[in-house]
Amino acid sequence: MNRLCKQALSAVLGLTLILNLAGCGGSSEDSAASSSPTASVAASAAVASPSASPSAVPSTAPAVKAKLKVGALKGPTGMGMAQLMEQNANGAASADYEFTLLDSPDDMTAKIINGDLDAAAIPTNLALTLYNKTEGAIQLAAVNTLGVLYVLEKGNTITSIADLKGKTVYTSGKGATPDFAFRYILKQNGLDPEKDVVLDYKLQQAELAAAAASGDAPIALLPQPHVTTAMLKNPELRIALDVTKEWEKAAGSANQLAMGTLVVQKKTVAAQPDAIKAFLAEYKTSAEFVNKDSAKASELIAKYAILPSAAVALKAIPFSNITYIEAQDAKPMLNQFYKVLFDFEPKSVGGKLADEGFYYTK
Repeated sequence: MNRLCKQALSAVLGLTLILNLAGCGGSSEDSAASSSPTASVAASAAVASPSASPSAVPSTAPAVKAKLKVGALKGPTGMGMAQLMEQNANGAASADYEFTLLDSPDDMTAKIINGDLDAAAIPTNLALTLYNKTEGAIQLAAVNTLGVLYVLEKGNTITSIADLKGKTVYTSGKGATPDFAFRYILKQNGLDPEKDVVLDYKLQQAELAAAAASGDAPIALLPQPHVTTAMLKNPELRIALDVTKEWEKAAGSANQLAMGTLVVQKKTVAAQPDAIKAFLAEYKTSAEFVNKDSAKASELIAKYAILPSAAVALKAIPFSNITYIEAQDAKPMLNQFYKVLFDFEPKSVGGKLADEGFYYTK
């Protein structure tokens, strides 16, 4: 009997100890939850639910960046890209960009036609030419460069277009966009380019810049950065006429002279629409940076070999009209510009004027 009492007492003491330990093991909320049938079911469901498993915890790994191949021409057409190139090199861009810088539009053409570039900064007439040639495979996303043409003179005889009558103007690229634009301005000012002005096309742009600096081409039509290069070599040279302003006088102030554009591949727009939108936003910011902080921008332009030196870039930026005008906003002035080129030579724009599909829409 004593033995049974001892066993009973031991059982009671053991049960008491277990209850005390359970009470000390958690907070009052934990105790309430464990004692609630509903909480018990919820807890069981949480254990069974896949969302509660460790594999379903949101990953902290960085998102994979889109990859875009971007081309640009050396010179004003590519200058607006300088900051974006630096951000890309530092890993701060929204996408993983692969930049290709080329010397001439001809080098860029094959890459665009073959689809090797997702976006490219190219001359305005080439944009429409390639749209027509590829049957609409590309679209114009923005105007990135306005007029970059200037008439340089060693002397002070030229102050207006009318003063060019009877003069020889040294230029280059007969049948190219600058030539058509300049001849249009002459015509709008009552001058016949075939009779009233002698246009000498013998020299290429680099050679013409050297000739202007040496005095062998006393009146020269040149684009940036060749204007700056010539003026740095010969301080006696001056800008006699800003062709951009003369164009606006001839065509109307709303019709700016668009010399450079940004195009995108339609297939890339369809496959990566958000990446293209982000790229265009970053490009716009980069173009604005070039104008706002020309000192820093000139260093980057030289760093990425868009222009030969920071000194040339610094002098050229204020005269290069770097901009960013969205396609839909630029459509009126572009249509007018393309009509001028088409009237001179339909082949200069690929044989057809632009339709609505040519202009990118967000």
